[in-house]
Amino acid sequence: MVLKPLGYEDGLTGVFAALADPTRRAILTQLKHGDATVAELAAPFSMSQPAVSKHLKVLENAGLISRSQRATARLSHLEAEPLREAVGWLMDYRAYWAESFDRLDDLLDDLKEES
Repeated sequence: MVLKPLGYEDGLTGVFAALADPTRRAILTQLKHGDATVAELAAPFSMSQPAVSKHLKVLENAGLISRSQRATARLSHLEAEPLREAVGWLMDYRAYWAESFDRLDDLLDDLKEES
C-alpha cells in the first residue's frame, strides 16, 4: 500500500516516471516534429521495435502520447498537456530556489567581508 500525502497528483507520478527514462524522453523529442510509426521511432535506437513499443505504452499510460491507426500504420502523437502540468508543479519550486540562491549570495558576501 502506498500512502499519498494531501495534494498528491497521481497523474504527475506517471508523467515523471515516464520522463525518468532517457529513451522515452528521446521519443518525445522525436514526436515534437510530428507523428511517427514505431519503426520511425525505433530507427535511432539499438533496440527492437517491440522494446520501443513497451516504451510507447508507458508514454501512452502517462498521457504523454496518443496512438491512432492510418491505413496499416499505427502512429504515435505527442500529447503535451501533461508536460504543462509537470512544469507547473516544478515552477512552484522556483521561488524556493531563488530564495536559496539569494541566501547563498548573502553568505558569500559575508565571508568575503570577513576575509
